[in-house]
Amino acid sequence: MQAKDGGESESQPVVGWIGIEPEGREAKATSSYAQAGRLPRKVFHHEKFEEPPKEAKQMTAEVVKSAGAVSHKAIQLDDWHSINWPKAHQQVRRLQTRIMKAAQAGKWGKVKALQHLLTHSFSGKVLAVKRVTENQGKLTPGADKVLWETPNKKAAAVNSLKQHGYQPSPLRRVFIPKRNGKLRPLGILTMKDRAMQSLYLLALDPIVEMKGDKNSYGFRRGRSCADAIEQCFSMLAHSYDATWVLEGDIKSCYDKISHDWLLANIPLNKAILRKWLKAGVMEKLVLKPTEEGTVQGGPISPALANLTLDGLETKLREKFPPTNVAGKGHRAKYKVNFIRFADDFIITGRSSELLEQEVQPLVEGFLQERGLELSKEKTKITDINTGFDFLGQNVRKYKGKLLIKPSKNNVHIFLTKIREKIKSNKQTTTGKLISQLNPMIIGWANYHQHVVSKAIYHKVDHAIFQSLWQWAKRRHPNKGKKWVKKKYFHSQGNRNWVFSGKVAGKDGKYRLIQLLKASDVPIKRHTKIRGEANPYDPAWESYFERRQDLKMENDLKGRRKLLYLWKEQNGICPVCQQKITKLSGWHSHHLVWRVNGGEDKAVNRVLLHPNCHRQVHNCPEITVVKPRSPTKER
Repeated sequence: MQAKDGGESESQPVVGWIGIEPEGREAKATSSYAQAGRLPRKVFHHEKFEEPPKEAKQMTAEVVKSAGAVSHKAIQLDDWHSINWPKAHQQVRRLQTRIMKAAQAGKWGKVKALQHLLTHSFSGKVLAVKRVTENQGKLTPGADKVLWETPNKKAAAVNSLKQHGYQPSPLRRVFIPKRNGKLRPLGILTMKDRAMQSLYLLALDPIVEMKGDKNSYGFRRGRSCADAIEQCFSMLAHSYDATWVLEGDIKSCYDKISHDWLLANIPLNKAILRKWLKAGVMEKLVLKPTEEGTVQGGPISPALANLTLDGLETKLREKFPPTNVAGKGHRAKYKVNFIRFADDFIITGRSSELLEQEVQPLVEGFLQERGLELSKEKTKITDINTGFDFLGQNVRKYKGKLLIKPSKNNVHIFLTKIREKIKSNKQTTTGKLISQLNPMIIGWANYHQHVVSKAIYHKVDHAIFQSLWQWAKRRHPNKGKKWVKKKYFHSQGNRNWVFSGKVAGKDGKYRLIQLLKASDVPIKRHTKIRGEANPYDPAWESYFERRQDLKMENDLKGRRKLLYLWKEQNGICPVCQQKITKLSGWHSHHLVWRVNGGEDKAVNRVLLHPNCHRQVHNCPEITVVKPRSPTKER
């Protein structure tokens, strides 16, 4: 499985851009610097660092020799699709692994040197631009109203990511409604600021994973809400487990984090971090200063929040060690366990007095050091037999048996959105309405498929049917019920009353589409990620690959052609050699183009990342080779 780039040659500058070991005169110059025990002067020219410790001076020669040289050549405006993405990913991943290992060993001088190398590398810059131009916010401009939607603009953006003279723009402040009726402030950065934050996030994320609490699941690679809920079950399901829970919620977490604490404790370039924190906010054409907090909506904000809150689980374990009472097996003395997702967390305990008098004061002291405090409205102590809501699920024991179900509030919010969508499409066609409802129904059902949801799925399906029945009757007030039923609700296989219609396909032909049911989503138990797993540690590489493969197979279940193609190429994009996931997305590429007579069959198709697909179509010299099936190779 490979992609042959027939147009790549030594004369093309793309080879030098990726920070690989150069040849000839440039290699000699680099090695002379390594022999001298220092980095080239131009690498440190743009930033004024504090005097590095002796450890940093000793490490710089090793860093240059092992990480490769950094090229400062500018990318041409028409060369975005000529970038060698496999080498870019390899270079960045190798540096990230070294950063993680150096941090584990406590060699912070080496961490600083490696971070500098990564944030000044061409590989890091192109991946940062790639990230902000392919995610959901790629069409949302910041205060400068600038977007990077064309290859030429993306190439120019790579050249603009320079630390020397960099000054972030003020954030564009918007407000989005919260569940309690209040408004949540959201800051929208400019494309350049997003790319700069994404670039530095590449250098910070390995440290986030290395320092992260074992039971912290929010905004971390390979972790999800399902992991946090499964941990709740593990900590509360048994008869000997804790029976009281402290439901913690941090008041305005992102908006209140102390700038002084961040600048003193975040292992990142202090000058750049200070500029981001003090950039200011543009609200209704009025510039307001930012004296505390980090912007919600910035790529690096979740990492900063995680680093701020990491360490709380360790403090709890130090004060309330999980040792067992002598002779009583699993009956631990304190039964204190910690589970966090972003700024929401729960702490279990033996009694309400323990949680109120000892645990909560410890948490408040930990947060106070960081400029934070618990929300009095949302923080409470609950008996497990009464139950509590966490991440959209209700966790409660019924006669000694723990059941986790979708919470009533979560179901109510979902059905409200469905009803609003139906009411706002009074005049649309049946097929278009179904096309809008199906992703909402399946997305919600997939989120809850790991808990006790089947009965609630059926109730939700019935509520949606009632709303659609009212919608159909309103469109034809002079028609009888049988006529309405015959027009909108049909029989499909063994099912009656299937809401269905027609929608035009890409070829202009109409096809039948039917409303999907939440109850059709099967219940599957989730396997929780291991707490100590680190995606940047080579020792855990195969573990994360197995988890990703299983997840992708579940995502593609029922889509036999896509699943066949994905398995045939072992889940790897043959152009960039990176994993194809639900998050990355995929395009189906025809090896022999349809306009040239290629067939629409599996033998002529291969899955590519969307950006890789565009690269192939913009660079005729790139030839995509059909990967061999692993079964055939045997």
